Amino acid sequence: MSCSKILLGDLPELTYEIIKYFQNDYSNLLDYSTLHSCILVNRLWCRIAIPLLWENPFSIPNRNYNKMIEIYLYNLNDDVKTKLYEYKIINNSLSSRNIMFNYVKFLKYLNICRYMFYVEKWSDDATSTKHFEQNFMRLVHMSLFKIFIENGVNLRTLEIEIGTLDIHCYDYQNILKLILQNQNFIHNIGNLQLNIVDNIENMVTNNHVLQIIHLHQNLKKIKICNNDESLYQPLLLSKDHNCSNTLNTIIFLYVEFKFINYLNEVFEQLNVLESVHIVKCSSLNNFIQQIINLTKPFKLKSLILYEVPQIETLQQLLQKSGNYLENFGGLNYLSMIIWEEYPLTGSFILKNLGQILPSKLEYLSLVLNVKESDFRAFLENSQGVFVNKLSIELRRGSDDSLHYIKEYIMKEKRVKYLAIKDNENNKELFDLKEELREFELHNIRVRRHRDLFISDLSDFIWS
Repeated sequence: MSCSKILLGDLPELTYEIIKYFQNDYSNLLDYSTLHSCILVNRLWCRIAIPLLWENPFSIPNRNYNKMIEIYLYNLNDDVKTKLYEYKIINNSLSSRNIMFNYVKFLKYLNICRYMFYVEKWSDDATSTKHFEQNFMRLVHMSLFKIFIENGVNLRTLEIEIGTLDIHCYDYQNILKLILQNQNFIHNIGNLQLNIVDNIENMVTNNHVLQIIHLHQNLKKIKICNNDESLYQPLLLSKDHNCSNTLNTIIFLYVEFKFINYLNEVFEQLNVLESVHIVKCSSLNNFIQQIINLTKPFKLKSLILYEVPQIETLQQLLQKSGNYLENFGGLNYLSMIIWEEYPLTGSFILKNLGQILPSKLEYLSLVLNVKESDFRAFLENSQGVFVNKLSIELRRGSDDSLHYIKEYIMKEKRVKYLAIKDNENNKELFDLKEELREFELHNIRVRRHRDLFISDLSDFIWS
């Protein structure tokens, strides 16, 4: 009966929560077909699903981006359409159609770089005139962006990427300038993602980005990718905006900490910071030395290691993230790759890692190419640790490895979800039917490695 009520629309609040769950599913698993199918159920489901599908349209994989751009362009006035037709658009791409929704109004998340990239792809396909291709793309870029602004789009998340795709810098500057001229467009943004690569010499773009940063009074989450200290230092240390009383989440991705020497001051002035995530960053020892003497709690929630720091320094970081190591519960996600190319370091790290892990982890990913004795030592030393999702990739596996996993993980029921991939023998635990049943008898759910392994933890954390 309750299921029928949901389908018939008698429980709209519950129906929304169910469909919203499907949206979260496509955000994390890169599959939006389930959410898309909801629009075919009935009118209520369609009215709920359509806005969710169009909140973040430029990040959905395998989408027909040409059709999406054309739907947006239906909002152009006749004067702009006339200018576009001068470029001999193919297949009458701007022909009038009956549009059921004002799709522009649903936009909540915007990655400027991806937006420009897909507009350029559409431009390549839409016109047969290549001589004025750049002018055509510029006209589309600016005209469509003005549609977003004129329709009163209420953005929640803005992503600024520079240097990650082959995007024309001048057009990027014009869009940033347009944003600065229409500040209400980004007034309610709570999440800001910066990914600046090799942009030190472009002072015009940098200045525009800095101005946009300083406009944010309610910034709650920031993702800092790669390195451009000229931008990050003013952002994190600025006294001109209220970031210190609103920012609760910082994600560092691929950041070279060797060139950043003001982190202690940054964290001391952030009054409501609730989570710090470090993902594949370099010179972690320098980072740790800067935050050891913080007077405020340092709430590390995710640590994905690109390089292995000194074990003593790593232990200092984990101790700093909780009151004491034995009571530590702040770290949720940990991913490590340990290679045999550095036998002494890898062996030492793996043997000691189990002793300094928190008592509970949401996710632990290990890619190992080490001796079986070192792997066994890690399992022995981490017997007091429970992991909700454990992903292990063995570059050099054996029957003994599986025996150790049964002895120290299965029998102790130390995980809920488990995936083990043996690269050397090209097999997975999921394919071993007898072992699979044995693990299930211990209430451990075995999954394929690709289903449990999170390839991009930074995007997972951000979402």
